[in-house]
Amino acid sequence: MMEIKTQEKTRKRSFYKWHRILGLISLVPVIFWTISGLSHPFMSNWFRPFIPQEVFKPLNQQQMAPKLTLQEVLDKNQISRLRNFGLINFDKGTFYQVLDADSSYTYYSANNGNVLINGDQKYATYLARYFTQDSTSAVKSITIQKTFDGTYQPINRLLPVWKVSFDRPDGMDIYVETSQSRLGTFNNNTRKAFLWIFRQFHNWEFLANAGGEKFRICVLLVVVTLMLASLLSGITVYGLFWNRFKQIQQKRNANGSEDKRFIHRFHRQLGLIVSFVMLTFIVSGGFHLWVKLQNMHTDSKPFKQLIKRDQLQQSNLRLTLPDSLIKHVSLISFNNKVYYQVQKKNKEIVYYDAANGKELINGDQDFAVYLSNYYRGGNNNGNNNQQIKTELIKQFTNEYGFINKRLPVVKVSYANQEDWYVETSSAKLATKVAGLDRTEGFSFIFLHKYFGMTCAGKNIRDIVSMLAAAGVLVVSLFGFAAFLKNK
Repeated sequence: MMEIKTQEKTRKRSFYKWHRILGLISLVPVIFWTISGLSHPFMSNWFRPFIPQEVFKPLNQQQMAPKLTLQEVLDKNQISRLRNFGLINFDKGTFYQVLDADSSYTYYSANNGNVLINGDQKYATYLARYFTQDSTSAVKSITIQKTFDGTYQPINRLLPVWKVSFDRPDGMDIYVETSQSRLGTFNNNTRKAFLWIFRQFHNWEFLANAGGEKFRICVLLVVVTLMLASLLSGITVYGLFWNRFKQIQQKRNANGSEDKRFIHRFHRQLGLIVSFVMLTFIVSGGFHLWVKLQNMHTDSKPFKQLIKRDQLQQSNLRLTLPDSLIKHVSLISFNNKVYYQVQKKNKEIVYYDAANGKELINGDQDFAVYLSNYYRGGNNNGNNNQQIKTELIKQFTNEYGFINKRLPVVKVSYANQEDWYVETSSAKLATKVAGLDRTEGFSFIFLHKYFGMTCAGKNIRDIVSMLAAAGVLVVSLFGFAAFLKNK
């Protein structure tokens, strides 16, 4: 009997020892993650810089009143091939925005066909001033950005973009995508500081700088595993052995002795209270990292097209649709045909054959399926579309969240539970959701970002998530204080 009690006592001491060791190892990561997590609502909500306009509202084709057709502009400038085009109006002029065969943009006047020197750069500056409503500040610099970086991160999705930096006290930078006339993101000095804090202390970008993205994820997975072990050992020590602590407290009260272990008691009690919160943070974060590691593969090859001038027999200004309803016109080549892709004022997208002007019924759904098959790496010849469903998505959902940036998109669902979201207006893949991706996405937004409280308002959700992070931080600091007191 005595031997059994001795073994039990040894096991308890072993649990205490490992809980202390694991807790000490986890202390710095916990401080990093909780403090940076506390900064996130300030960065994304409360201290988010104000910008007067976030959505560009273009003129319709009737208001732009182009005098020349696309064909006339191409012929005048001896252009035999192009990738795409658009019709835009800025600085009191209407221009054809032509994506050349070398994937660079050239701007031609829609009145006389002349080239606008540095047209894409000028249009980017115009958009930046439109979004900020700032017509007076000097432009400090303007650069084309083809990759993501610390201040323009992958969450912004859009590439390439122009980065327009204004010479203002707030250091405002505006990122614009000229091809779709839209805002990528905007950062002032305060937001840049918060972004740096979050990158270094929450995402641990310094690890990626040292050893690459895979190295960063692997290190974080090890740290998260150690934190989970610390949490489980703490629950075992302070939960399963609760009667032992209760007996000590009762004995102390009976003897009237002073409670010298109040720090330990607070750590134990608060730890049990926030243990569920800690578990949701750790499990959802670890699951997010593990799925990200599994998905580390070469990105799908971007969709590209090359269209010959002689394929454009139908005038872009003679479509069977009133100019007053046309918001934007571009070119799409798929299934061995070229179409005018027309975005109407009501955001509906319709397709007209560039050879004869005939409308393609259900064109946007057909092109969405074509794109999704392309990005899946499949064959677009002879697909059995009966097993494929399409749905137009006009607002963000739990599965297709706001981090995906693009709207509207078409959701293409396959029989194997794969959902591919494609933006037909840009021929880009917005995201793919399948298998574990779907489960991980739900766990992250509900268990890590508390999206289940969105119905109470963004401010309430942010406050609750901050209180949860603060609770984890306080428990960890009490545990460290208890360790120091034992020394």
